[in-house]
Amino acid sequence: MRKIRALLILGVWVAVLPYLGFPHAWKSILFTLSGLGFIYISFILYKESKKGEPENGTFDNFSENSDFSGQ
Repeated sequence: MRKIRALLILGVWVAVLPYLGFPHAWKSILFTLSGLGFIYISFILYKESKKGEPENGTFDNFSENSDFSGQ
């Protein structure tokens, strides 16, 4: 839940950043760092979501049909 909250705060930060009056060079650096933060947190959330999925791609409701004898 902390990562989702961090994404929300980072989104608000990016939405407000152009109106804060930073010089153009600082804005570019801050937008770049914010983008890298988005990428990092999104990648971590993606990896966590992939942990619970089965690796072979079969679902529980079809698992008994995965062993055909060819007859």
